Amino acid sequence: MSADDVLDRRDAVSRLLAGRGKTLVVTGLGSPTYDVHAQGDHDANYYLWGAMGGAALVGFGLAQAQPDRRVLVITGDGEQLMALGGLATIAAARPTNLDIVVLDNEHYGETGMQASHTGLGIDLAAVASALGFADARVVATDAQLGRLIDDHAAPSAGPRLAVVKIRPENLPRSMPSRDAVLIKNRFRAHLGLTPN
Repeated sequence: MSADDVLDRRDAVSRLLAGRGKTLVVTGLGSPTYDVHAQGDHDANYYLWGAMGGAALVGFGLAQAQPDRRVLVITGDGEQLMALGGLATIAAARPTNLDIVVLDNEHYGETGMQASHTGLGIDLAAVASALGFADARVVATDAQLGRLIDDHAAPSAGPRLAVVKIRPENLPRSMPSRDAVLIKNRFRAHLGLTPN
């Protein structure tokens, strides 16, 4: 991946969240959580801690439970690589309100920036396409990101996955609460549900 073929991660996340409306956002472990939180904390953000590989499936469950709300999962390549089987489950169920964005820096950023499988040629968008996602694409330019945002504003016939190529860098952490009960209860309250 060359420097000309990647986006700034915080700018990309900012653009993905601009005008989010009532979208529910699930974040993957580590940097995607910091990136989303850096754009401003929100009661409709569900930050995952200690659940590597779980973001897309948590988003899927939420999409099933809240069919009238758009669910946006923002996760990383390392996490999504741990949950390839989850993409098959999502594809088979075909939720029409679930969008998964994989921030792909081709590295395991949380464990020392080792090269990830995407840096070795694994194409997560091609995997999602082969599984039957309604839309699966790689985004590496500002223009492509703009088209993705426009396309995600329109209804879909099924789940969508976008791999957003970003620079491999460790940015300052923007830390939301790590209290899982607080995060869960705040999110439930946002949905009009009682804490449990």
